[in-house]
Amino acid sequence: MKVKVKDLMSKSVVTAQPHNSVATIKAKMTKHKLNSIPVVSTDHKPVGIVSAADIVAVQKAGLPISKIMTENVYTVPDYDDVAVAARIMRNHRIHHLIVTSEKQLTGIISSFDLLKLVEGHRFEMKNPSTPKSRGRGKRARAELE
Repeated sequence: MKVKVKDLMSKSVVTAQPHNSVATIKAKMTKHKLNSIPVVSTDHKPVGIVSAADIVAVQKAGLPISKIMTENVYTVPDYDDVAVAARIMRNHRIHHLIVTSEKQLTGIISSFDLLKLVEGHRFEMKNPSTPKSRGRGKRARAELE
């Protein structure tokens, strides 16, 4: 399976700026039914990500999201295989990964996008391999019989 990230990612991404308020981001998440929103600089480079869990914990609606966003942003280039994205998500226990091209945000890929890919391929279990006889060739087996 050689599906590229750019083939699976969502290209129209709702983003936020660091100065946006918690209330603004909460409204965007509700309107677009999102669980996370990338935070970008003025030149469209990812500087953070804010999740619904981050928003729920905040009491001050006017607080800028730069105060609550996760700054350690994991990204994946759009030309990589989706297996790379899946590995990053699994290793870091995250559900959304920002997709970049030349360090600028071009999309977002989620664990649900990866599940759609798996669902579409209808994988089948392979037959278990047959046990090998250790160190015994045909002649050794024939002598035992």
